[in-house]
Order: sequence, then C-alpha cells, then structure tokens
Amino acid sequence: QVQLVESGGGLVQPGGSLRLSCAASGNIFRINVMGWYRQVPGKQRELVASVSSGGTTNYADSVKGRFTISRDNAKNTVYLQMNSLKPEDTAVYFCNAEGRPNPVALYVNNYWGQGTQVTVSS
Repeated sequence: QVQLVESGGGLVQPGGSLRLSCAASGNIFRINVMGWYRQVPGKQRELVASVSSGGTTNYADSVKGRFTISRDNAKNTVYLQMNSLKPEDTAVYFCNAEGRPNPVALYVNNYWGQGTQVTVSS
C-alpha cells in the first residue's frame, strides 16, 4: 500500500504564491517520476509539472516561468512552488508518483494523492 499525502492548497489572491507538498510513503521500492496534475470540473486532468529521480523537469506551457517543481528523493517528497498565480490556475491539484513496487518488478505502478484545492480569486 502506497500513500501520497498532499498539503499546501488554499485561497490566494491573483499574483500571490502557494507551495504544495506531497510525501509518498508505504510499500514502494523506487519512485521514478513524481508530478502534479490539476483538474477543473468538466475538464480532463492535465499535467502541470513532473520531475524524474534524476532531476529532469517538465512543465505545462501555461505554468512555465511561474511554477517550479522540486524533489527530495531521500524523503520521497515533491514540491510545487507556484508564483504569480492567476484565476485560471484554480483547480484541484493532484500529486502523482510512478514507481516500481519491488526490486524484481518489471512494471511500474501509478499512485495518486487525494487532491488539494487551489483557488485564485480576489
């Protein structure tokens, strides 16, 4: 059993900042990629940013230059620093982790957090 526990969401004014955190725990051998997705009602969940175990990052065009993803491999924790927030960033943000469950597994599992609400409004 693997758990992803998110924190840091909330209400912020346009132009403000928030920092999301997500800690993974449980039965997982190695986490390859960790990332953040977001979803608004009636739309598909979309990738916001991801980071590999080696530190390679990937961002959605809409957040480049404003959001920064980082990771602490020793703590299996991923962070999302969100600056210059806009109303269109309002969504439920989900943490995601992809990893091998044990040393001999030839497959990876995908794990999701419960989601944290981010609301950008004046």
